[in-house]
Parts: sequence; C-alpha cells; structure tokens
Amino acid sequence: MTYDLRRLRLHGLIERIPFTRRYRVTDHGLRTALCYHRTYARVLRPAMSVVFEAPPRSVCRLVRVVNSFDREVQRLWEGHDFAA
Repeated sequence: MTYDLRRLRLHGLIERIPFTRRYRVTDHGLRTALCYHRTYARVLRPAMSVVFEAPPRSVCRLVRVVNSFDREVQRLWEGHDFAA
C-alpha cells in the first residue's frame, strides 16, 4: 500500500494532509479518475457488450474493427521472444 500511495502522490493524483496519515485527491487526480470512468462507461463497456454478445451471423462495423485490431496486435507480437 505504501508503494501505491507513493506512486499516486508522485504522479500528482493525491496529496498528503499535513500532520496526519491521510491523503486527499487533487484536482488533477479527480479529473483523471473521471476521465477513466467516463471512458469505461461510455466507450469500453458498450463496445465490449456489442463484441461479446453479438450473434455470430451479425457482423457489425464495431465487431469488424475489433477483430481487425486483434489481428494486428497478434501480428505485431508474433516472432518476438519476450521474457515472462
């Protein structure tokens, strides 16, 4: 937990309240959290529901784009030996 708090503090997402062991979220941290939340709620969750719940015969544009992206990522990683 100390490591995580330190990383958040160094990135300016939280700040320590003086003379206590408590932290508060900075304006930058709140904006960052809202950005991540809105991206998940408005983009990722609806997109993933379309991709994973789409019937096999219906091929909408989003499914084609996600499949194309997946193929490109797979192609980029083929042949590279990375340490685990």
